[in-house]
Amino acid sequence: MKDLPGFALAATIWAYWAYVGVMIMRVRRRTRKLAGIVPKQRLEQFMWLVWVPLVAAWVTLPYLAATRGGAPWGLPEFARQAPYSTLRWIGAGVGLACLALSVECWTRMGRSWRMAVDAAQPTELITTGLYRYIRHPIYALSILLMLCTVTVAPTVPVAVMAAIHVALMLTKARNEERFLADTQGAPYARYCRRTGRFLPRLRAGQTEANGSP
Repeated sequence: MKDLPGFALAATIWAYWAYVGVMIMRVRRRTRKLAGIVPKQRLEQFMWLVWVPLVAAWVTLPYLAATRGGAPWGLPEFARQAPYSTLRWIGAGVGLACLALSVECWTRMGRSWRMAVDAAQPTELITTGLYRYIRHPIYALSILLMLCTVTVAPTVPVAVMAAIHVALMLTKARNEERFLADTQGAPYARYCRRTGRFLPRLRAGQTEANGSP
């Protein structure tokens, strides 16, 4: 029996990273170097060493779960039974929505899109679209897509991968905020006061008035 939600989720992940690959090539052609792609900062270099194999695992493990049988790579039996099978379809659908929203965010960033912080490559502060409400919508959507991956492919390797991914996203977001606070100054501080990191602030106006980030 074909695992349709598993294949749908795997295809979404492949499309996600294929789009990232296209953006990397665009930056490479425009700048004629890998500035903003290969990290120069030591912390991001360490994260890069973890991130590259994690991405390889992310494009591989869901497909293995959909095509293999038995632990640890194959889909557990409970995942094929109702009502969990319905939850897997929901996860696949939410994952597709994450891809669509991520593309919108990438398009909105345009030439400001980078994978690594680089003081030599200043970027514009984007505050429209989802960026109007949260500072890191791409990372938030990436975390949500990873949670969808765990839902659709509930295997031990995928769960370990998801835990590492979330930790990386939290570290990456905090590091970028420190960098932007130093390079963007007061405008970024005001932006932080009215937005949340991954979720919108419920009382943005009150936070702005109080002057707390």
